[in-house]
Amino acid sequence: MSASETIGTIAGALTTVAFIPQVVQVWRSKSAHDINLATFTMFSVGVAMWLLFGCLIHSVSVIVTNTVTLVLALTILLLKILYARPGGYPTQSSSKLPDHEQR
Repeated sequence: MSASETIGTIAGALTTVAFIPQVVQVWRSKSAHDINLATFTMFSVGVAMWLLFGCLIHSVSVIVTNTVTLVLALTILLLKILYARPGGYPTQSSSKLPDHEQR
């Protein structure tokens, strides 16, 4: 692996791994209220374009890291949309008890 691919792999890995705590937080809290939909949509499109660019130049580091980043970003987007829907998953602060506990 060339020096530039090594640097690209390390840089991509660090920026990719940075999204894992956000995915975990949204998943655990069942809330994506503070996630900006427009920002994450634009970010996801940008990452998809980087992935396409990596495919066009045959750069393994760009392809792999942007594939993983895209999956994480799309996961956050999906959870944002899912948790924002009426009747979607309740947040932890929800005081409504499940039907079987309301008696």
